[in-house]
Amino acid sequence: MSNQNNYAYAPYQLYEAENTPNLRAVLMRYVRHWKWFVLSLVLAGAGAYVFMLYQTPIYKIQTSLLIKDDKKGLSEENILKEMDIFAPKKVVENETEILKSHALMSKVVDGLGLDVKYFRPTNMGNREIYDESPIRVLIEKPAPALYETDLDISVADAKTVRVNDVSYPVNQSVQTPYGKLRLFTRRPLKVESEPIVVRVLPKAEAVDKYLEHLTVEPSSKASTVLQLSLEDAVPRKGEAVLNKLISEYNQAAIVDKNIVASNTLNFIEERLRLIAGELSTVEKGVESFKSAEGITDLSSQAQVFLETVKENDDQLNKATIQLGAVQDIERYIDSKADERGMAPATLSVTDPVLMGLVAKVSELELQRDQLSRTTTPSNPILQSLDNQIKATKASLTENIQNVKRTLISTQQQLKNTNRQLENQIRTIPRKERALVNITRQQAIKNNLYTYLLAKREETALSYASTVADSRTIDPPRSGREPVKPVKATIFLLFGLLGLVFPVGVLAARDALNDRVSRRTDVESVSQVPILGEIMASRNVDPLVMVSGKRSVIAEQIRTLRTNLQFLRSNPTDSQVVMFTSSISGEGKSFLSLNLGASLALVDRPTVILEMDLRKPKLHSVLGLFNTVGISNYLIQEATLDEVLQEIPGFPNYHIITCGPIPPNPAELLSSPRLEQLFRELRERFAYIIVDSPPIGLVTDAQLIAPHVDATMFMVRHDHTPKAYLRMIDNLYKEHRFQRLNLILNGVGGGESYQYGYSYGYGGGYYEESNKPPKVTIHNRR
Repeated sequence: MSNQNNYAYAPYQLYEAENTPNLRAVLMRYVRHWKWFVLSLVLAGAGAYVFMLYQTPIYKIQTSLLIKDDKKGLSEENILKEMDIFAPKKVVENETEILKSHALMSKVVDGLGLDVKYFRPTNMGNREIYDESPIRVLIEKPAPALYETDLDISVADAKTVRVNDVSYPVNQSVQTPYGKLRLFTRRPLKVESEPIVVRVLPKAEAVDKYLEHLTVEPSSKASTVLQLSLEDAVPRKGEAVLNKLISEYNQAAIVDKNIVASNTLNFIEERLRLIAGELSTVEKGVESFKSAEGITDLSSQAQVFLETVKENDDQLNKATIQLGAVQDIERYIDSKADERGMAPATLSVTDPVLMGLVAKVSELELQRDQLSRTTTPSNPILQSLDNQIKATKASLTENIQNVKRTLISTQQQLKNTNRQLENQIRTIPRKERALVNITRQQAIKNNLYTYLLAKREETALSYASTVADSRTIDPPRSGREPVKPVKATIFLLFGLLGLVFPVGVLAARDALNDRVSRRTDVESVSQVPILGEIMASRNVDPLVMVSGKRSVIAEQIRTLRTNLQFLRSNPTDSQVVMFTSSISGEGKSFLSLNLGASLALVDRPTVILEMDLRKPKLHSVLGLFNTVGISNYLIQEATLDEVLQEIPGFPNYHIITCGPIPPNPAELLSSPRLEQLFRELRERFAYIIVDSPPIGLVTDAQLIAPHVDATMFMVRHDHTPKAYLRMIDNLYKEHRFQRLNLILNGVGGGESYQYGYSYGYGGGYYEESNKPPKVTIHNRR
């Protein structure tokens, strides 16, 4: 008998590319538990539905606002071209920041009372009702507890409400533990009215909350249309917030635009009062002179000189006014070089460069004033505006000096002309000359007064007709369906959770499982050849190899029977095959019994030995007597013919039961009679099947091993501990057993037959229910 394990047959292994995961095997491992996945998905769907019920729907309210980027106001009607500094160009980015400013939203919260929220209790939680509440709460003097406690308000009678179970009168100030409150009624109270819940937020928190949900962005890069959107649980409240926000924005813009116009009006009014006093003095002087001198008319020559002098004086006066305006601008630049000041009047200044620089300074200062409301002094944009203002004022100072030199030169020329005219006037009689001087002063003051009156009216008209440089394109409106929570997303997330949870449970179970659960567990640890696989079945019949029966397990046992011929060292000798395992319950008795039956069905004389002398099972499952057996033969109390029994229904199949259980099985198996037993059986049977005890518990199988030709080691899925696989590999490497092979028992549908070529048998295989099996048989190559 050879002790070599290097026989010609190479049992099939799992041929796959190195490091390539078997995706189908992984998927099939989870598909086997499809019922758990279905149950998990159903529960996840139910959870998503319940979750949706308890979530407050959030709606999106939108509006669009056009920011007019061209210059409007006074220049649109050409009323006061000199004052086009009133209308600085809008920068869309700045307007976006203004709309999202804390100061602007604070006015909205105050105006609409958004720091007080009203809810109606429902089975699915509190739902905000906004203006549907019959009671409005006004906070006169809050206490800290007000922001920490919700107010449960119910109607006690037509004039009394209960706040957290304490009665208070309505429409008057009341002192409560939450501060001084005033409870207003929006409509007559009814006892059957539903209770409400009032939640008061600190003003800063309410402002931050609405700013967080407010979005302001341009509709496109080249557009000056801003899209305003707000997410809120009550569409009507969201629409009111956007309307109020736009209203406050427009009002702030109008106030900013009227600052310069108001300063200019004050300047004109001051000049009018001064000129009116001077004009009154001159008129009284003319009247007094004519009365004293008795003058009623002047000569033609005097009239010509008078007209000439008046025209020259008019030009001199305009030059003087312009020089005064330039000096005002110079004082403005010198005294207000680093801070915002009142813009100077540019009346009668005709130099376009100077007016443009003044307009630019005013525009930059207005932009800085608007931006400083929403940003800190360290903001780069604000610092950039400051630098631009300084640079522009420097250019303005240089331009002023040039204009002053020009005006002073013009003024000097006009004075020289006046002196020449006055020399000519001296030829007129003294009275006429004196009257001309007085009348000239009267005309100058009168023209200047008329000019200022006209400018005052124009400025007042512009001030009164100022409108905001924005227009609402679409009024605020909300969508029909809520944007949060998104039903599809919620169900998708819960569905993913429903899929991930079973996967996680199964993966955790696999990670914590110390039992063999798949073929790769065996192949990764042991080099022992795998001779075959037997699938798991619910069949409780211990003997499935019955003539004419065509089940999947029966076909697998027939395949195993075919593979036995490759384990022969001599094709004519009888073959002894031993079945053992690591622990009890791995199916060695079932498989050995049915393999012997399979051999008997093909007319091979076969005997099976019940050599598990400690826990025998075969005689009980076959319903045979166990009065005389192997133990009797080994102690020489019976002969071979006396212990042999024929298995009913199988003429070529015999069994030798264990007999009475001995107290010392190991010593009994070490007797010389065991070798004699196998020698006699080899002469009478072609196959001897040995059902031995588990090797991991006792040494009986190792005592029998020298007498067998091949050893079938049973490894059962989800039963055999992984720790025993290394023991099996050591037994194989140490040649403890002849032709040691593994048989995987109890293989699940997701693990079976991942090797070789696949063939579908047209006739099919049928279990006891005569239904076609769902598992396809894969023959080895």
